[in-house]
Amino acid sequence: MSLIRLTGITKTYNEATIPVRALDGIDLSIDKLEFTAIVGPSGSGKTTLLNIIGGLDQPTSGSIVIEGVDISGMSDSRLVDFRLRHIGFVFQAFNLIPVLTAKENVEFIMLLQNVDKAGRDRRSIELLEAVGLKDRLGSRPSELSGGQQQRVAVARALASHPSFVLADEPTANLDSQSAFSLLELMERLNRTYGMTFVFATHDARVIQRAHRVITIEDGRIKSDRSNTPG
Repeated sequence: MSLIRLTGITKTYNEATIPVRALDGIDLSIDKLEFTAIVGPSGSGKTTLLNIIGGLDQPTSGSIVIEGVDISGMSDSRLVDFRLRHIGFVFQAFNLIPVLTAKENVEFIMLLQNVDKAGRDRRSIELLEAVGLKDRLGSRPSELSGGQQQRVAVARALASHPSFVLADEPTANLDSQSAFSLLELMERLNRTYGMTFVFATHDARVIQRAHRVITIEDGRIKSDRSNTPG
């Protein structure tokens, strides 16, 4: 059974009374352990597709099944709970809470899950060590570089033991060295933690490292190919 299965996904927005079809009949399956990039030019529909997979947006038609559960048509409250327990997110803008330390940012989602303090402490320290930031537990986002902030965001995404991680342009605000280090980290987590990653990106650095590349144009899948990382 596929980890993620999309069938007949369409998404139409009404802009100034003119309907704009962002996605047009997407059929897609993603299995566990994949390291997949969804690519395409601005306006191609890749971010819309990622948002629909993540339950951040609802399709106009079609179904999204995650680990055997159809989330299309779920109520907002059920979707919030499903995302909390099944999906990790990494965003271009990091989205860390400025007043919280690195450790507290990673712990935050576990607070929402009602994980006890000992469990939160253990998991947050383990993850920050895994992303190379064990010595920055008490640092706030303003005291960290962009690359370090994105590593905290990756640790936070993994804190809830998600089924997979969705990463929307995660390298866009990083210099070349930070982007390289982040991608090395994500590949290592893919191998050692068995974590599935799905990226929406136009960054050649991400595309080169992806094991599968799905190209979207005008809301449709133009190509879907295996990739030898380079």
